[in-house]
Amino acid sequence: MITIRDVAKRAGVSITAASYALNQTGTLSDETRQRILLAAEELNYHPNAFARNLKRKKSLTIGVFISEFAGLFYEDILDGIHKVLLETEYELIVCPESRSVRKVLAHRQVDGAIVFDNKVKTETIEKLASESFPIVVLNCYIDSPFILPLLIDNASGSRQVFRHFYEQGLKNLAFVAGAPDAFDNIERERTFQEQSARHGLQLRCFEGNFTELSGYQAATEIIRSGNLPEAVFCANDQMALGFLRVMQEAGLRAPDDMALAGFDDIIISRYMRPSLTSVRASRVQWGASAATQLINFLVHAKPFEAARLPVELIVRESSVKKSIPSPQDAIHENGHITK
Repeated sequence: MITIRDVAKRAGVSITAASYALNQTGTLSDETRQRILLAAEELNYHPNAFARNLKRKKSLTIGVFISEFAGLFYEDILDGIHKVLLETEYELIVCPESRSVRKVLAHRQVDGAIVFDNKVKTETIEKLASESFPIVVLNCYIDSPFILPLLIDNASGSRQVFRHFYEQGLKNLAFVAGAPDAFDNIERERTFQEQSARHGLQLRCFEGNFTELSGYQAATEIIRSGNLPEAVFCANDQMALGFLRVMQEAGLRAPDDMALAGFDDIIISRYMRPSLTSVRASRVQWGASAATQLINFLVHAKPFEAARLPVELIVRESSVKKSIPSPQDAIHENGHITK
């Protein structure tokens, strides 16, 4: 096995000089540095990256902890993260929910983390985060100089959906909630309730958990009650898909019998019949922003800047009553990340 000692011997230098050249450190003449690199190439020697990083006390790896691999939702976030890391010397490791999450975090096998997993407890994140181990969270708010909550502007999205329904004269409303302990669901439901109360409307809320099945079950419950709302806001698109399927099975149509809107604007939303009105946030931009701030903290010691990812309501067939002309453009509340 070729070692750095062999490279040093071939180049006629000390092991220290060889180490300087191979790690791009120290003060060497260009001629000496090139001679060492040429010797390494001739011997097909490659430095042990693991050992080198261990000595530096860095892994040059970013860990991403997510609830699951499935679905375009997470794929888009990962794509944004990956595009940023390609421009750096950092590698990416992705951990779906499992026992390995706690192991990787607790043993500091990564230099920094991006967390989007409700099963990673807030107390764990607070305990682990430090100046030498920064963490970005995408699913909760934690106040710490070493933790960045980079969150969707859920309140803006809910206000836009409410306004869209209300301006059409739709006042008998219902909300299908996601997982009750999910930060995004809490903000979306609370804002929609506040808007309803502000306008003197009674809002019916139904339990869900962000799955298509829970949307199906909520729609079944509503239809069996015989008391149909004029419009329904589902806390995500997956539930809206299940809701719409029950409507079709019951011979009901959106928006004629019930107007329907979701959140996330997953790609299938635009291809459904009817196409689904939904709140859009750029998940690629979300991932890219998370990775950019984390790298800037690690490499340039730049403090985190808390931000909200902007959203826009994409109005499609499922929510526009025939008596109301369909808007041609999305409703924008703002076009930049708000601080």
